Amino acid sequence: MAKEFKIFISHCWQYTDTLEALRNLINTRGYFNATYEESTRDNPIGSQNTYYVKARLAQKIADSDIILALAGVYASHSSWMAWELDKANEIGVPIVGEISRGQERISTIVSSRSVANVRWNTESIIAAIRQYAK
Repeated sequence: MAKEFKIFISHCWQYTDTLEALRNLINTRGYFNATYEESTRDNPIGSQNTYYVKARLAQKIADSDIILALAGVYASHSSWMAWELDKANEIGVPIVGEISRGQERISTIVSSRSVANVRWNTESIIAAIRQYAK
């Protein structure tokens, strides 16, 4: 049986359409199994308590094999994305930056913390997951 990868996608909530598009891209790849650990609008942590939210996110990150970070320049304005990526680096979960379709520039919040950055292409994303996942 093929390995099932636990993936945490670090994203800005204002861009959940890109999150869903990335999940769909991964899910349609044959012979590749993934589950997702991040919190979403459909599956929020459900608390305004910052310490509680960080504790829950830290556990989700620790349970992940890899972090995919949406690398749009909007990430530079997200303190939550920076925190998630710093936490992943702190506990040794590899980060791959995902450069969305047509994107020319990427956030240094992502590029300075990632082991690799890949373009919006199914095979390059899957190859990076397989190469860098713990």
